[in-house]
Amino acid sequence: MNLPLFWNESFTAALVNHVWQSTVVAGIAGLLALALSKNHARVRYWVWFAASVKFLLPFSLLIAAGKWMRSLIAISIVHKPVVAAAIAQIAQPFAPTEVFDSGAARVAAQHASWLLFAIPAVWMCGALLVAARMGRAWRRANAARLAATPLAIAADVPVLCTPAQMEPGIFGIFRPVLLLPEGIVERLSAGQMRAIIAHEMCHVRRRDNLTFAVHQLVSALFWFHPAAWWIGTRLIEERERACDEAVVRANCAAETYAEGILNVCKFYLESPACVAGVTGADLKERIVRIMNGQMARNLGTGRKLLLAGFCAMVVGVPVVAGLAWAKQQPAQQQAADMTQLPQFEVVAIKPHKDEGMNMRFGMRFSPDGFTADGAHLDELLRNAFDVSRDRIFNEPEWAKSGRYDIEAKVAPEDAPKLKDLGFARRWAMLIPVFQDRFGLKFHHETKEMEVYTLVVAKGGPKLKEASPDEPGTNASPSSPGGPAGVGGPRKGQMMMSMAPQGMKLETHASTMAILVRMLSQQIGSTVVDKTGLTGNYDYTLTFTPDQGSGPMGMAPGGHGPDGHGPDGAEQSQEPPAPLIFTALQEQLGLKLVAQKQQVDVIVIDHIEQPSAN
Repeated sequence: MNLPLFWNESFTAALVNHVWQSTVVAGIAGLLALALSKNHARVRYWVWFAASVKFLLPFSLLIAAGKWMRSLIAISIVHKPVVAAAIAQIAQPFAPTEVFDSGAARVAAQHASWLLFAIPAVWMCGALLVAARMGRAWRRANAARLAATPLAIAADVPVLCTPAQMEPGIFGIFRPVLLLPEGIVERLSAGQMRAIIAHEMCHVRRRDNLTFAVHQLVSALFWFHPAAWWIGTRLIEERERACDEAVVRANCAAETYAEGILNVCKFYLESPACVAGVTGADLKERIVRIMNGQMARNLGTGRKLLLAGFCAMVVGVPVVAGLAWAKQQPAQQQAADMTQLPQFEVVAIKPHKDEGMNMRFGMRFSPDGFTADGAHLDELLRNAFDVSRDRIFNEPEWAKSGRYDIEAKVAPEDAPKLKDLGFARRWAMLIPVFQDRFGLKFHHETKEMEVYTLVVAKGGPKLKEASPDEPGTNASPSSPGGPAGVGGPRKGQMMMSMAPQGMKLETHASTMAILVRMLSQQIGSTVVDKTGLTGNYDYTLTFTPDQGSGPMGMAPGGHGPDGHGPDGAEQSQEPPAPLIFTALQEQLGLKLVAQKQQVDVIVIDHIEQPSAN
């Protein structure tokens, strides 16, 4: 049974999480409005409007906005704030509930599957009904506008006289008009008419139709939530009280203004919801406030702090959480992963002894550990952090030139755990080794750098898809699977060798992830896969590496500095293979496109020569 593309278990969990967040914000808005009951109605109106907008802005979206801002401004946040961590946790969807009884699990899965169809259907029906009701109100008001004729009354917007027997009101958002019912000039005194028009002009200046339209969207999307309708009622109350306060402050006679409102209620019907009229909210309470001349208080320091705290909770804290989270997430995620990895129990490290032209170089994982022969420390670090050469900063020169032999073993009881670890996580097990034996200290930063996107070139890919019965993995030449077999690489692996023309890369049933990792190492920059190729492929790539970028420091064409290979024999003088950029396009139908992007980098604070065994 296929679910709608946009509606699945994950989407449902995120929606439930967002609804309860918005409910909490609505409750806090109610308490804040109560605390501000003696202050200006316009302040309470914006509190309620903020609670309404929260329904359209999940905390996760605000956190994402903070991450985006973090990518634009390279500010440094050293420690992740506790509040930011809490908000980031709140923004996560509910975790699925684990069911232990297998029979109950099957029944629950069947019910959940039907619910995931029923819920969107019911929601859609409700949203359409609410939207239809709003559309009917709008058509009624628009019909009154179309039947209206211009009226020569001074106002900030065009004034129209309509035959519809509805109260005066402002219709329209971007080009509003004042609709006055026929005969109202004869039924109201000049003073009352001026007061009513002043009330309506206040609606225009406040953009009440625009803000209420936003809340109508909320009401349509969240029609099932009582808080959405409760907020709508509060918005109408506070906007009418805010206009009352503005009219009274403009030195309009309270008695004249109150009589004008009562006469409108006496002769005309209430206007549609999309029209900002005169008679909204509790009319009796409004008249009492107007006649008693109850003046709202200005905000004191304490209430200003309350408002600031509310704004920070709704918008500021999630955005700041995003700023901090974008900075700290890689480091904290890596730290969390490290606590779950087995640790090497025995580690032997010693400087590599050069043996003339018979150079040894290799890195491999065994069933119970890791072995490196003549490995450069900088290459070990790149693999451990799973980054390209250009994403490690402050690395000393001796780390780039010095070569080491490393033998690391886990405890016998931890050896079975290595079978389930992916290639990257096995490499990450070396980070504590570097911290302990090399005194490594580092931190993460975000920098704008040039990265390469791997895309399909014009003409399409030139890759041979492997047989379906030979699945690939995310392994590599030094993966847990061991070295490539005789005659070619194993399934899901690549094999790099020296060819007369340069470097030769052979793969069998391997994924794009393997190719991207190799490319990052060869060109020294981050490569991102955007090919959309998800299969397992067989291919051969022959290319000339950059000077010194090969694993043995070979010059282009596979020759040493003196024109000889690693075994001292004179190499073929065939033309060198093309550089890797050209080779990719000619041989694999792929190409690398450079672009600037914010990426996570490793900054080394301290590293020293390894301690003795």
